[in-house]
Amino acid sequence: MSTAPTSKLPPFDPRDPIGVDDLLSPEDLAIRDTVRTWAADRVLPHIAEWYENGELPGIRELARELGSLGALGMSLQGYGCAGATAVQYGLACLELEAADSGIRSLVSVQGSLAMYAIHRFGSEEQKQRWLPGMAAGETIGCFGLTEPDHGSDPAAMRTYAKRDGEDWVLSGRKMWITNGSVAGVAVVWAQTGEGPAGSGIRGFVVPTDAPGFSAPEIRHKWSLRASVTSELILDEVRLPADAVLPGVTGLRGPLSCLSHARYGIVWGAMGAARSSFEAAVDYARTREQFGKPIGGFQLTQAKLADMAVELHKGILLAHHLGRRMDAGRLRPEQVSFGKLNNVREAIEICRTSRTILGANGISLEYPVMRHATNLESVLTYEGTVEMHQLVLGKALTGLDAFR
Repeated sequence: MSTAPTSKLPPFDPRDPIGVDDLLSPEDLAIRDTVRTWAADRVLPHIAEWYENGELPGIRELARELGSLGALGMSLQGYGCAGATAVQYGLACLELEAADSGIRSLVSVQGSLAMYAIHRFGSEEQKQRWLPGMAAGETIGCFGLTEPDHGSDPAAMRTYAKRDGEDWVLSGRKMWITNGSVAGVAVVWAQTGEGPAGSGIRGFVVPTDAPGFSAPEIRHKWSLRASVTSELILDEVRLPADAVLPGVTGLRGPLSCLSHARYGIVWGAMGAARSSFEAAVDYARTREQFGKPIGGFQLTQAKLADMAVELHKGILLAHHLGRRMDAGRLRPEQVSFGKLNNVREAIEICRTSRTILGANGISLEYPVMRHATNLESVLTYEGTVEMHQLVLGKALTGLDAFR
């Protein structure tokens, strides 16, 4: 068995050490580079200030620009959506989160939760009414599932929808809702009392200008500060019969939406990790102690090597799951595998990068601490570590340990 001469091998690329880019098509690379360029131009020059101020100014303009890129509802077909592959959507999520988790969250909630729910479970009238404007970024959407007292156990939600003649009347509260106070439409999940506990949960498409609907913004966050996060309050919100999503009943609806959003996180977390890792590499090359760059010391190189291994293993895992999704073979348990591993490893990469930067690691002059604090939210939303461990534990043993 012969091997190619070393002289004919491509040079080692520190930014792609195992050659994952070889798996990407020219179209994949073009989409990735387009999103990366947009983020570099529109987000990176301002993100430290936005984060420090706890705001995302111009969010509506940013949404329209993201719509022009085709990044909203990116992997959905028709209704003005780009119809991209799952891998292409994942690459976009990675580049957006390399800028900031808040920007990727804006896109994920819009496309993978609100738009996905309407696209998969909505009536044709609902799709025609909402999806084109959402794909263009003209209408921002949000997704109301989590409640103040019910996060990991959505079957116990208290938000309730009751029939009143031909109408539905919704009452309840939702918490930690990305895009809530700037949304034009909310997909809200509520108990209806139809069937056993949890089986009567239905989704409702709620225009946010409906009487009784309000969305006060949540302040004083130390994570995802460059993101709009809100509470949703539904005080006897009256909706017509055609506001309900007709295509699903029970928890299968919201959980399938969450699985789609988790897939984007598998990629996105690696963007935050890559940004922190690259900051650490650049710093190690230029920061001098004891007469030479700290990147020349064995302990620093060991840290960089370990981070590179986990970063690119995570990207390879995301790519594999994306190919499975494109083939229609991606299971929810596999998404849990990716979310659990990649977010956990991304946080560790950020923490290790911070040690290389020393005291400078906590400065907003560098992205590391911003990414680290953002990832603390990403670790929790769309399923906590514990929930994904139990999903995998059940899949591995056949035994349900949730209760």
